[in-house]
Amino acid sequence: MRSVWKGVISFGLVSIPVRLYFATQERDLAFHQVRRSDGSRVRYRRVAEADGDEVNYADIAKGFELPDGQTVVLTDEDFANLPLSTSRAIDVLEFVPLEQVDPIYFAKSYYVEPDRTGAKPYVLLRDALAESGRVALVKIALRQREQLATLRVRDGVFVLETMIWPDEVREPDFPFLDEHVEVRPQELAMAASLISTLAADFDPGRFTDGYRAALQSVIDAKVAGHAMASPPVSPQEEPAGDLMAALRASIAAARGPSGRCRC
Repeated sequence: MRSVWKGVISFGLVSIPVRLYFATQERDLAFHQVRRSDGSRVRYRRVAEADGDEVNYADIAKGFELPDGQTVVLTDEDFANLPLSTSRAIDVLEFVPLEQVDPIYFAKSYYVEPDRTGAKPYVLLRDALAESGRVALVKIALRQREQLATLRVRDGVFVLETMIWPDEVREPDFPFLDEHVEVRPQELAMAASLISTLAADFDPGRFTDGYRAALQSVIDAKVAGHAMASPPVSPQEEPAGDLMAALRASIAAARGPSGRCRC
């Protein structure tokens, strides 16, 4: 793996030199835009709106549009002069219970590897953090943007989870929240029974991306020059008008012919 960031974990007066690596990778199949008739790639040029001239990448800056339509141009030098105290440090702020951190805040995951000279303090902090049952709340600057993050232990390695800021979480403002929706005790008990029937331990290895597999089959068939048969279309079920009947049918389907849960 190629590291994407190098710096230190700043823990009190202790500095642990580390590197960050992407902990996840997208498995989606990538496509290009092409001309339908011959598959020729469609390219796009960067052109200036004012005169239509093509602009070299080196001449491109960032622009912030004001409410009156004017644009403030910011260069790399403007961003370089911003005070990012955490630009080369993962600054530990405090240690908090993981269950108090709403998953809605999480953005992206990184593995944290110690440099050779930082292995001992890394392991010390790792083991102490694992025993504490807490996660470290930290600040870090990635790509010239300061972010909150958590530092936790997974399989003997620190995982850094970047977070969005609280003011970036939108409030759920939906009309039904102000309405009185009555749920009968029998319906609640039946829903709880369905949840119990489908209860299982989390094992992500049991699940696969069926769409990606089918799409790869289409591509393979095209390469081989074979006609690709359309997959069977499942009949669309009409929404049930009787909620209790739908819950009973759902429980029966989850248990299968044997009457036991198929999860």
